[in-house]
Amino acid sequence: MPHPLDNPIWNALCTGTAHLAMGNEQARYVQKEAGAFAGLREYSASAFADLHNLTPTGTATVLFTAGEVAIPADWKLLVQKDLLQLVYEHPTPPAFDSTGIVPLQPPHILAMLALTAHTNPGPFLQRTIEFGEYHGIFEGDELVAMAGERLQPLPYTELSAVCTHPAHLGKGYAARLLQHQMHRIMAAGRVPFLHVLPENTRARAVYERLGFQTRRQLQIYVLEKLVG
Repeated sequence: MPHPLDNPIWNALCTGTAHLAMGNEQARYVQKEAGAFAGLREYSASAFADLHNLTPTGTATVLFTAGEVAIPADWKLLVQKDLLQLVYEHPTPPAFDSTGIVPLQPPHILAMLALTAHTNPGPFLQRTIEFGEYHGIFEGDELVAMAGERLQPLPYTELSAVCTHPAHLGKGYAARLLQHQMHRIMAAGRVPFLHVLPENTRARAVYERLGFQTRRQLQIYVLEKLVG
């Protein structure tokens, strides 16, 4: 039986992230105000055709696949990269300090957008907060670090948008936020996982110190729908 993390976006959009999903039984995508992700049950020409018909024009589409796939001619390939998938499979989470960690709510969206503009952890939009729980650390009135949940291919929950303002690096904020999220996820009976680009060695070192281990390499595709 295929592992749910071999096709994480599709399985998330069928289970824990179904509240943000649009599509059918072959192709699904995240509502565009929340993100650019899409998944196919199988990466066939028929499923790509369904996705092409379903998705709005003028927006990027992001796929995570277990290997290289053939991209049909009615899609423009913008990016293809290796992507590492790491999973925390220990029975207990690491110790953590929750001092100063606060839940982030819709009134914080502007501060979250400002922080992600400085740090570029990946696309973060007005409704990205709807993927799951986000928490952050403030210094004064400024949000300086945050982490949250994204894809939820149950029983797994992805940690994402882990970022610290460049002026506040080296204070251990990212590790504390990750540990806090890991406790929350495991308390709910789920398994934490995340994705990282191989060249992001700084972030990968933090994840590995916390006990995450590389499960496999995926491919990330960023596509643009062609019309006419």
